[in-house]
Amino acid sequence: MAIKRVYFLAHGGMVQGVGFRYFTRHRATELKLSGWVRNTDNNKVEGEAQGEEDGIAAFLKHVDKGPRGARVVKLDKEDREVVEGETEFEIRR
Repeated sequence: MAIKRVYFLAHGGMVQGVGFRYFTRHRATELKLSGWVRNTDNNKVEGEAQGEEDGIAAFLKHVDKGPRGARVVKLDKEDREVVEGETEFEIRR
């Protein structure tokens, strides 16, 4: 199966202050994905995830829903170049 990398941007009614970054890291780790996630200055959550295509698809479904208490209004996605040697999924500040 092919390795894929995707950028995501979660717009919300509520995506900050609800544990979204920790939820995202937990789901990525469960699905054996690498990448990163962070809050933006304009009350959105963005990141990149890399792994097998079926894992990426499942991950994006989780991110589109978000953790309990979150309300994702829109999820933008964009394919990116694969980053060689990346092994962790981190929360950035």
